[in-house]
Amino acid sequence: MPRSVFITGCSSGIGRCAAIELKKRGYRVLAGARKPADLEALEREGFETIAIDLNDSASVQAAARKVLRLTDNRLYGLFNNAGFGIPGAVEDLTREALRAQFETNLFGAIELTNALLPAMRAAGEGRIVQNSSVLGLTAFPFRGAYNASKFALEGISDTLRLELRGSGVHLSLIEPGPITSRFRHNAYQAYLRYIDADASIFRKKYAAMEKRLLKEGDAQPFTLPPEAVVKKLLHALESPRPRIRYSVTVPTVAFATLRRLLPYRWMDWILLKASGDGAR
Repeated sequence: MPRSVFITGCSSGIGRCAAIELKKRGYRVLAGARKPADLEALEREGFETIAIDLNDSASVQAAARKVLRLTDNRLYGLFNNAGFGIPGAVEDLTREALRAQFETNLFGAIELTNALLPAMRAAGEGRIVQNSSVLGLTAFPFRGAYNASKFALEGISDTLRLELRGSGVHLSLIEPGPITSRFRHNAYQAYLRYIDADASIFRKKYAAMEKRLLKEGDAQPFTLPPEAVVKKLLHALESPRPRIRYSVTVPTVAFATLRRLLPYRWMDWILLKASGDGAR
């Protein structure tokens, strides 16, 4: 029987690419998405779909029950890919904005993981792969909510990995840098919803940031296609000794290395330069 993998956030970008590539490789892919139109599009492409809204606990629990029912409690892999970013200065982040960021990027992902873990433990095998970010390792200005959610995901995943020792279930973190996707488009929509730029001391910087978010094509150097992430995902699913962390793109490798070697103030200077003080 083909191994079953549940992937969240399959409407576009990394999730959609992962669903397509894993299906080609012979996996039974359960494709998760939030919007009915995206679920219908995935079904037309021949995927088994799971409706899931990570902001809604009832939806997460219902999705987990459906996954376990479809796989007869033999789910092999979970790729927590779904997520988004709210651009904005920390001073401009409301409690509502922070809660929205953490509901999707952390709370929903961990609730889903916890709902599926008992079946993996009972089977004595399984792979959990968290889609983190270079911004789970280093902090860029004007990305405070996203940075915080990914730092938190890294921390709780490190803890869970220790607690899974001896269970046969492996946990890996994938840390992409810039990847071709709809991330900037979705970030711009979140920015409009949660940030009052006109009332901010940073309104001039926001104008530059808006240009970046609205720019057509790849806005950052070293951008790679989503297949680069899927390559790491396959290793995490198939290697007898999956890595704890997988870096994707040159910026992730560079920042992870520099963070270990440089004093904090030097690192701050490099991060400000690399981010264009928030403009990039």
